[in-house]
Amino acid sequence: MSDAIRPQPGILDIALYQGGQAHVSGVSNVVKLSSNENPFGPSEKAREAYLRAAHQLHRYPSTDHAELRAAIAEIHGLDPERIICGVGSDEIITFLCQAYAGPGDEVLRTEHGFLMYDISARAAGATPVAVPERERTTDVDALLAACNARTRLVFIANPNNPTGTMIGAKEVARLAEGLPEQALLVLDGAYAEYVEGFDGGKALVEARDNVVMTRTFSKIYGLGGLRIGWGYGPKEIIDVLNRIRGPFNLSTTQLEVAEAAVRDQDWVAKCRGENTRMRAWLAEALAEVGVPSDTSTANFILARFADAEEAEACDAFLKSEGLIVRKTGGYGLANCLRITVGDEASCRRVAHAVTQFKGQR
Repeated sequence: MSDAIRPQPGILDIALYQGGQAHVSGVSNVVKLSSNENPFGPSEKAREAYLRAAHQLHRYPSTDHAELRAAIAEIHGLDPERIICGVGSDEIITFLCQAYAGPGDEVLRTEHGFLMYDISARAAGATPVAVPERERTTDVDALLAACNARTRLVFIANPNNPTGTMIGAKEVARLAEGLPEQALLVLDGAYAEYVEGFDGGKALVEARDNVVMTRTFSKIYGLGGLRIGWGYGPKEIIDVLNRIRGPFNLSTTQLEVAEAAVRDQDWVAKCRGENTRMRAWLAEALAEVGVPSDTSTANFILARFADAEEAEACDAFLKSEGLIVRKTGGYGLANCLRITVGDEASCRRVAHAVTQFKGQR
């Protein structure tokens, strides 16, 4: 290829995103605990909507997502005019970087933050900046200290992935208040539904003009395979994002299944309750054999080992037992393994296997 044909600056600096492993060579009947998926899948109402949607595959979907936005607004007490829907919350993150960051700009994230923030920033030509955390938890003072005239976006996941930790509403509000006037705070709430009574940042979004919230149907709703997310922010910002959103970015199937899912809050409550129960059990079981973790508010725990070598060895042992978890070296946590909270049988298998592994050391 001609040397004159080159991608935009920043593109070749992007490291390809690696999703959670799903297969182990030579091992059958594996349990996948590497992608923070809901082990119970979507609700029955969402499944029924998926089957009904098959009859409309020849029709173009709506371009304004009005019915899904209305359902989200009704359930969460939001203004539907301030909601945008996308292909997972990843697409909303991409829109924000595309619209508000570019060459010469900086996009801040916490040091162990979600890798898509870097990818989307670089794709827009902006410079991602990793800001130190405090004991694997978002450090508001460090973020504010890292801000400057080039800062355009500040991403925090609350609860955070892959650490599972979160900060309180007062700290988030302090961060929003202290940002430079040209900067937006983006609250990634992919795991917000796992925290009982948590609004994901809704109140702060409605109180300020520099905060946007993103959410997803991929986690507690069990729809990771359909890729549906949404964002909520000031009307002016949502209007900007809709100008770069593809008119048919979501299919009829995605729209109708997501609407059915969000209206079934009984299923959400059931999944949240079971996750809370097994998360506490799994964290305690691992701690008893010398594998600590921070208090998680999501649907996974970040298991800490003595060093990267022990984490790597434990991962290999778990794979040999048909258990796939997530190595977190790419997040700067080489001594850790992120373990999705599965159903009770899966959690017991993981705890038993880690106990066996520790007994061999």
